[in-house]
Amino acid sequence: MALSEHRVVDERGTGSIGWYASTGEDVLARLSSDRRGLSADEAARRLAEHGPNRLTRRQGPSAWAVLARQFASPLIYALLIAAVVAFAVGDLADGAVVLGVVVLNALIGFVQEYRAGRAIQALAQLVSEPATVLRDERWTQVDAADLVPGDVVSVVAGARVAADLRVLQAHGLRVDESTLTGESVPVDKSAAPVGRGAELGERRSMLHGGSLVTAGAAVAAVVETGDRTELGRISGLLEGVEKTQTPLTLGIARLGSAITKIIGMVAVILLGVALLRGFPVADAALAAITLAVAAIPEGLPAIVTIALAIGVQRMARRRAVVRELPAVETLGSTSVVCTDKTGTLTRNEMVVRRAWTPHGDEAEFEGVGYEAAGRVVVRGRTGDRVTGPLRELLTGAALANEARLDGAGDRRTVLGDPTDGALLVAAERAGVVLDELFRDHPPHAVLPFDSERKYMASTPGPSTDGVTYFKGAPEVLLAHVDAAEADAARTVLDAYTADGMRVLAVCRRRDPDGDVVLDGRRLELLGLVALIDPLRPEVVDAVDACHRAGVGVKMITGDHAATAAAIGRDLGIGRNGPPMTGAEIAELSEDELRHRVRTTDVFARVAPEHKLKLVRALQAGGAVTAMTGDGVNDAPALRQADIGVAMGLAGTAAAKEAADIVLGDDNFATIRAAIEEGRRVYDNLVKALAFVLPTNVGEALIILVAVLAFPVVGGSPVLPIEPVQILWINLVATVSLALPVAFEAQEPDAMRKPPRDPDERLLSRFVVVRTVYVGALMAAVAIALFLVAWPATPIAQAQTLAVTSVALFQIFYLLMCRTLTAPVHTIGWTSNRYVFAGIAVLLVLQTAVVHLPFLQAVFHTEDLTVGQWALAAAAGAVVVPVVAVEKWWRRRALTP
Repeated sequence: MALSEHRVVDERGTGSIGWYASTGEDVLARLSSDRRGLSADEAARRLAEHGPNRLTRRQGPSAWAVLARQFASPLIYALLIAAVVAFAVGDLADGAVVLGVVVLNALIGFVQEYRAGRAIQALAQLVSEPATVLRDERWTQVDAADLVPGDVVSVVAGARVAADLRVLQAHGLRVDESTLTGESVPVDKSAAPVGRGAELGERRSMLHGGSLVTAGAAVAAVVETGDRTELGRISGLLEGVEKTQTPLTLGIARLGSAITKIIGMVAVILLGVALLRGFPVADAALAAITLAVAAIPEGLPAIVTIALAIGVQRMARRRAVVRELPAVETLGSTSVVCTDKTGTLTRNEMVVRRAWTPHGDEAEFEGVGYEAAGRVVVRGRTGDRVTGPLRELLTGAALANEARLDGAGDRRTVLGDPTDGALLVAAERAGVVLDELFRDHPPHAVLPFDSERKYMASTPGPSTDGVTYFKGAPEVLLAHVDAAEADAARTVLDAYTADGMRVLAVCRRRDPDGDVVLDGRRLELLGLVALIDPLRPEVVDAVDACHRAGVGVKMITGDHAATAAAIGRDLGIGRNGPPMTGAEIAELSEDELRHRVRTTDVFARVAPEHKLKLVRALQAGGAVTAMTGDGVNDAPALRQADIGVAMGLAGTAAAKEAADIVLGDDNFATIRAAIEEGRRVYDNLVKALAFVLPTNVGEALIILVAVLAFPVVGGSPVLPIEPVQILWINLVATVSLALPVAFEAQEPDAMRKPPRDPDERLLSRFVVVRTVYVGALMAAVAIALFLVAWPATPIAQAQTLAVTSVALFQIFYLLMCRTLTAPVHTIGWTSNRYVFAGIAVLLVLQTAVVHLPFLQAVFHTEDLTVGQWALAAAAGAVVVPVVAVEKWWRRRALTP
């Protein structure tokens, strides 16, 4: 019978096989194998049939694809068309300048994205270690890629599991599955089958590829390899996710499309009007091209790209590495953050939080981590000295222990199980000198922890009184202690577990023989010890800041519901109701989940496909969703989210590959800072739009008025500003002033207002109104000054006066654009020194264009008198009171 015919699909319908629900012997039979393993020949045959134990590699985008992506914008298309038309009518200088802008913008975007986005083949790296396998009835090492279904392998502490395995024999086996399930503590494993339909985190008889053995040893059968493993299934989910476009990408596309259509229509109309007025065909075409060049914001793509790049650099200084430029702004429009618990909200480091004795003593431990600092506060007595029963409890927990602490001060590391390490740290904080304790009481007999026994025991020796210490699951040990003490302990146990803590019982028995076996003899209860993966200290403020900014925070974890609910309470998350489990998510339809996810903030026992389903439900409800994570199980949801945020320290390479942003410090507080930076970037982009677009509208109006109303002299139309002078304003003057806007300080109320609507257009009503009236004002100023000077002065001097008034008008207008609605002093006149540097640069360049002979020849300018300069400055300053009145009116309208 072929191997595939033995496979049974689990009734949950996920396609996973119920190996965990069958006995070891049944599994071997279904695999056509036995405990002696496979022969080398049979292994070779199966390798040819199933393929290597390696995940399919997915290549990232090529350099050419990244470069081509930089041109995918309607605005870029419009610029390219304008350049082609300019070349076609012989206007080589204008065409070359516009083409140069396009190329410069593409190169900036390409360098940033290509450098940040070189992907590592993350999932494949997790199964690259050698494996110990039974072949021809001899133990040997083979490459993990050569494992096949039916192989019998051996795993020991410290080993990375190379494939999906069914445990056949286990001795004190504990496995860290956090990269797959998100559960923060190692999981006990055994050979006993578990109930069919168990979630991934409950499959105690299975070892999954990519997980890490933290304690014990096991013999297991390979049941799935390569893409058929749980890791491969997650990889398949990741492959099926289509990345959504960011709000900024969509906004720029809409803006470019709108500008292109409007310019095209106006240019065609202008061409017809010019021909009707008797313009020569070449001059009519040149007028249409001039209007197009005037109306197209040539510098805008570069300004947007540079503003995003500046945001990337600023976020890098705040320990957030951005892989793609638009992701910077997307964070600013995020309305929901879905965050993993372990390692993001918490430290992913177990610590003792409370200890209780049947004598009524209770202690609370302050401080987190393995460093020596931290107080112990003893309740029910004066002072914080740990003596008597509490000290006996912590001493017993240290002796019934297989771990050791290495290092000193804030450089402590745990050698062994992290839970045992936390007990040692607690004893040390209570004043127990561990070195002396272990020297005076070396282990004489030890019964290691076993997931089936659920306890461990240790008899220090040589001992005259034969005391044996027991530590383990309260439900096991409390059955062997005094009934009254057991009842009191269970009351405390219920309270501790309701707070999301993991509780261990510690007992002792005086036995001259030092017997470590738990039998019917009575134990003396020393007390209970409660442990927790503590919150990062800055997370509470960060979550509160997100709530004040209108950003919802939802916790999605693979941990138990009680643990998740307790963490949520401490953070102010989940006040709307109890946690929802992965099993409940699986049962809901898409419409039902879309409604439930609005009011549920804590999700527990969640598998990768559940996370993906949750993110899609939020997006279907209109939320811009950020997803954080560090494990392989998070990768599909990270890819699906509008913004995926991976942990840089504890995160797997798979999570980093799927994410848009990688946090260098694994800290939720950094996410809050990134959201703040994203809002700043967007506000500055709006400021740049509000500054740049009026110039283009004003220049287009100047050309339009000239073609419609100005005389034709000598067969050529009179223009207040020459085409080459328009290019000068667009590319040199506008860019030198617009770029400093990208460095503007944050708006005072940026984190006190709700996220912007993702459907809100960049060309908002505010930008349109500002663009129209400021552009009209700019055109009026330039045309008025031109008419004041011409024909009394040469036309070249009149045009120079007009173009200088536009340049100075922009300087004054820039100062008014530094904030959107508030007076400039609210962010500080000196908060952005680049503004004044840009103004200085423009003044120097404009002076050079007006007065240097070789630039006069290029730009068709003539010298201006001091009086003309003063007139241009006075005319340009008109914009200041006009915009000030508009800001005052908008603030008044927005004030409730």
